Amino acid sequence: MLRGGWCPRPTVVEIGTHNHGVPRVTAELRRQGRAVNRKRVERVMRENGIAGNTRRTGRRSLAKADTKAAPSPGLIGRNFTATRPGTKIVGDITCIPTAGGRLYLATWLDLATREVIGYSMAGHHRAGLVVDALDMADAPGRPEPGCVIHSDRGSEYTSGQLRTKTRESGHRQSMGRTGSCFDNAAAESFWAVLKEEIGTRFWPDRGTARADIFDFIETFYNRRRLRKHIDRGYLTPHDLRSA
Repeated sequence: MLRGGWCPRPTVVEIGTHNHGVPRVTAELRRQGRAVNRKRVERVMRENGIAGNTRRTGRRSLAKADTKAAPSPGLIGRNFTATRPGTKIVGDITCIPTAGGRLYLATWLDLATREVIGYSMAGHHRAGLVVDALDMADAPGRPEPGCVIHSDRGSEYTSGQLRTKTRESGHRQSMGRTGSCFDNAAAESFWAVLKEEIGTRFWPDRGTARADIFDFIETFYNRRRLRKHIDRGYLTPHDLRSA
């Protein structure tokens, strides 16, 4: 029986069949050393009423544009690809609802691997939140000097605090157009993955939410979640960075 998916503090190797479709389930089973073919997986999933979820599209941006701040130019257009890690990263902020108040999560995603290389959580979404996430992303060897860091035009990203950090790190800042979620689609796509596959919609407190999000990013998403690449087949973000 194919069952289960990512859950906080997993104790067994499981497959997210309640979220994942036939191709990824087949790839995960083969990765575990099980000799299965796609048709059999498709049949078993169909017989048991298992199907991958279809993500909802469209999202209102959390960040509010600062109309008085001069935006950075758009350096990537809508080309969300990169030839090697550390050359293009994208960032955004989302809100995590808890009974103890809102928790805000900021991330920086490497476009070459789709690995979350920096993230920060807090009870506010001021500029310091995205700067803290960029501090984490600026681990030795990543990103490269001259890396393009792309975001929307929210006030957190047009802030002097982030501009100073970007300049000191030797990066180049890039921004999409106001009101166009498609100009930061790769970052938006990660929120869809997190909120669909983490399973929880509302947490009892911020501490529990922090722990679950940490587990999701570090244990599952970066190291276990398979993503299909045109030339290399199914790999995790960590595998792709190490390749």
